[in-house]
Amino acid sequence: MKKLKSKLNSIRMRLFFTLCISVVIIVAFLILINNFVLETFYLYSKQNSLMLVYDKINNYYNNPNSDVDIELELEKIAIQYNFDILIKTDKNISVYSSNKDFLSTINTINSVTNVFQKNNNSIIYEKDGVTIRKTADTKNGLTFIFFQGNLNNGYQLYIRMPIASIHESVQISNRFLYLIGGVTIIIGGIVGSFISRRFTKPILELNEIANKMSKLDFSKKYRVTDANDEINNLGRNINTMSDTLEKTINQLRNTNIELEKDIEEKSKIDEMRKSFISDVSHELKTPIALIQGYAEGLAENVNSDEESRKFYTEVILDEANKMDKLVKQLLELMKLEYGKREFNNSEFDIMELTSEVIRKYKVMLEENNIQLEFDKDISVPVVADEFYIEQVLTNYITNAIKNVKEVNGKKIIKIDSQVDIESNKVRIKVFNTGNNIDAETMNRIWNRFYKGDASRNREDGGSGIGLSLVKAIMNNYNNQYGVVNKEDGVEFFFELDLKL
Repeated sequence: MKKLKSKLNSIRMRLFFTLCISVVIIVAFLILINNFVLETFYLYSKQNSLMLVYDKINNYYNNPNSDVDIELELEKIAIQYNFDILIKTDKNISVYSSNKDFLSTINTINSVTNVFQKNNNSIIYEKDGVTIRKTADTKNGLTFIFFQGNLNNGYQLYIRMPIASIHESVQISNRFLYLIGGVTIIIGGIVGSFISRRFTKPILELNEIANKMSKLDFSKKYRVTDANDEINNLGRNINTMSDTLEKTINQLRNTNIELEKDIEEKSKIDEMRKSFISDVSHELKTPIALIQGYAEGLAENVNSDEESRKFYTEVILDEANKMDKLVKQLLELMKLEYGKREFNNSEFDIMELTSEVIRKYKVMLEENNIQLEFDKDISVPVVADEFYIEQVLTNYITNAIKNVKEVNGKKIIKIDSQVDIESNKVRIKVFNTGNNIDAETMNRIWNRFYKGDASRNREDGGSGIGLSLVKAIMNNYNNQYGVVNKEDGVEFFFELDLKL
């Protein structure tokens, strides 16, 4: 019911009913006019016809020398207008008669007004010797318009014109109007429905656009036509408003995103600062305690010999260097993890870089009797920051040297590459013989300050940040990295983008 009421109250239905009611009112008005004005208009029209014929006949007799056959013209007029015409001289002699009955009627009387009953006579026009009256012949039950006038040559002109009943004509006309009115209402309803649909369609479209705009959806626009009317102007204005609102809201969204980024950035900085302070405080406890202990020993001259003092001094310097290295690594890690480090990407040969890193560890490899397998003749061009990729390689190779173990009488470290043209990636793999890594440790080795050995031995010089750096660098490149247990050892890997 509510939906039906809404449809009836719509602009389209109101416009449709307005058009239909307008048609009904127009038809009713025509019927009203027909009843009250038709008779007067009918008589006025006949009066004009009579006066026109009178002037025409008068002209015929005013020009006796013309070639016009007057009797022939009078006969044409009588037939054309359905007139009975009688022309008599001033001596009552008939000059022309189109109807013998009309002539005999006029000849039997001296006064035209005695031909019909006076009480049935009604004068329509009377001026300058011309009289037009409506008369009723009660004997024959007929109604006439009777004309009597004097021609310029002194002749008398009589014209009789039978007329149909005005009331009957009005009834016939009304019935015709009813028929026309019904047809007009039907046609008007169809046309009104079409017009109302066409008229309300752009309004409904504008309403839909406004409804979408209220939901911040500015995708729909009004299709403006060439017509320069109010609806098109409204459509243009709504399109302009939609574009302006969309632009303003997008600016607000961008501003909000930037604000959120600023807040997130501030939150990250606060988190980074807290994390840095926490990590530094935790990791510097031991070296600070050692430096403090050995410094107090020197101050109190616990060992008086030169060699002991030198040992104390070396321990203090070594711990200070370790602290310096730890803080620098930790700062670098923080910048990488929080996106504060920009990469200087360039093209270089990853295999050549690997060969350079291996050269730095040549002495260490020989001292530990480690067999290195690496094909340095292969060339693999990549795009990345060479400085950071060198750190990744250094951490992987250092980790392999620290954890390599003898298998089948050999300590082996193997470095090779695997190129995947389809994904445009190269995978660098560093393998060392030794023990496999359990699942729990495999997930934790990428965390800051995690060391695989339970004692967290400080003698190996490791800080527990190396693999965390690898993780941060690879995450910045969105490239894969990880560790895989092999049959006789462990393999660490990372991927880089190939140079196209």
